[in-house]
Amino acid sequence: MAKGKVEFREAYCKGCSLCVNACPKKILQLSKRTNAKGYEVAECINPEECTGCASCATMCPDSVITVYRD
Repeated sequence: MAKGKVEFREAYCKGCSLCVNACPKKILQLSKRTNAKGYEVAECINPEECTGCASCATMCPDSVITVYRD
């Protein structure tokens, strides 16, 4: 199975949670941490389960997610 990795440009995340809802593995969540604008940022809670499907990046309206695949 393909392995993936997601990176978030947290400074631009608005905490909309569209990526959280789009993830088929349910490994994303909104963090309790906030960025400089006061938004809770998205994070991956089980990175070893990421397949690199890019559903999260596709749904992100602000293009803050980069997906890497092995």
